[in-house]
Amino acid sequence: MANPDELLAGFERYREWYLKNRDPISEDRMLWRAQTFRHLVHLLPGQTVLELGCGSGVFTRRLASVCRGENPITAVTFADGTSRPAQLPTNIEFLHASSISESLRDRHYDFVVAMDLLDRRNCTSFLQTVYRILKPGGQVVFYQSNPWNVVLKLRRLLSNCRKRQDPRSLLSRTQLYELMSEVGFIRVFSVYNDFVYAPLTRRLIWLLRNLSIIFENTPGVQTLAGSILIHGQKPGTVELPTVSLFAHEQLRRSVSIVIPCHNEETNIGPLLNRLRTLFDEYIHELIPVEDNSTDHTAEVIRSLAKEDSRIKPVFRQPPGGVGRAISDGYRVATGRYVLSMDCDFQHLLPEVRELFDAAAEGYDVVIGSRFSRHSVLLNYPFQKILANRGFHLLAQFVVLHRFRDVTNNLKLMRREVVEDLQLKQPGFAVNAETGLQPLVMGYNIESVPISWVNRTSDMGTSSFNLSTAGGGYWQVLFHLWLKVAFGIGMYRTLRMKEMRADSVARTRNA
Repeated sequence: MANPDELLAGFERYREWYLKNRDPISEDRMLWRAQTFRHLVHLLPGQTVLELGCGSGVFTRRLASVCRGENPITAVTFADGTSRPAQLPTNIEFLHASSISESLRDRHYDFVVAMDLLDRRNCTSFLQTVYRILKPGGQVVFYQSNPWNVVLKLRRLLSNCRKRQDPRSLLSRTQLYELMSEVGFIRVFSVYNDFVYAPLTRRLIWLLRNLSIIFENTPGVQTLAGSILIHGQKPGTVELPTVSLFAHEQLRRSVSIVIPCHNEETNIGPLLNRLRTLFDEYIHELIPVEDNSTDHTAEVIRSLAKEDSRIKPVFRQPPGGVGRAISDGYRVATGRYVLSMDCDFQHLLPEVRELFDAAAEGYDVVIGSRFSRHSVLLNYPFQKILANRGFHLLAQFVVLHRFRDVTNNLKLMRREVVEDLQLKQPGFAVNAETGLQPLVMGYNIESVPISWVNRTSDMGTSSFNLSTAGGGYWQVLFHLWLKVAFGIGMYRTLRMKEMRADSVARTRNA
């Protein structure tokens, strides 16, 4: 049997050769993966990251960039004679490990990330070592080549005619999942990822980037993806660093945060507490809108409001509906900016800082996008993806703008934008109104990538139903078309803005 550490060195060398000689978009691909890693683990400043098998440091450099230099990163190579990559930032620790179990014996990290290092011959011992290295509650993210990928299968059939053969004995998605679970990892998931693979042309890259999220979630087709993304967590209590993500003095105490709540007794308390921990200096007021819950949501909100005068709840009377709740919350908001979000967004709060970054640059509306190439979309029903993409494709023709995702209820807007909105929808289609009306009116809009993990059992249940909510979305689109094309319909009085560039300039100089 081959030495496990020699296997790791061989896998690392083969991957580096492939990136250099076979992957024309390796730099972009490593950026996508670095962004995906950051969003997937919800990285906070100060948390430690270990990259195994760093090679020439292409991924390491991208990781350091997306981490903003706020996270200690250790990059480990297993290949003999490999020197520190010349372009590696000086604050990154670079190690040569002849033996992973010995070289990292006394070290522990919050996160471990690696690419193409798992193999049938070494997987158990490798995963056991990674498990030991992780802190309690720590997470691991692996990228592995997918053995069912048709291009990989063809390349291997032709490998006898080539000088460079693939040394790996790859594992399937199911096998990877089972191995992670057997070692002791919890919250394990293994998903097909990335349809942007060779042979590639510039036009094909653009097409595959836009179709990749759909393909990754299409039953049957997803098995042909280029790679498999594996995640696992070590059991134990996660000790999150107590940090402030405040960065823009011009936004101090300027943001009203509107949160519609229906049967959210388990989510609203942790969400409000985490918002105050991470973004306290931004917060002008917190507005939980209690929308006729049948559990103890109202009691939880009242208790929290007694502790902090900035928590200003709204208690709605029937009829209910998330659209009515958001509209009522917007109506009472008094901050210069209004941020809306759902109750189950606690885990993605570190990513909200990018909304504030864009607002500080002068954008009138900033939207968290689930469908950016750098986003993470998990546990999302295939039918909803198709409906969402179809709606957005048609909406681009209606409002004559290009965009990727405007219907997510994670939006940061100037107060004047909120005041100009005409919200007619009682249900989830209000998110289409808040996303599309600013475009029609002429406000300037930015999207930032976020992670989106559809609700699991520990988050409660969502009341969204595609069959009942879908009609409202198409009604919004139809009436916006009437407004744009003929100046009629229920949005006919929307005010069209002019000289938006001047608005941006005033903000940037503030």
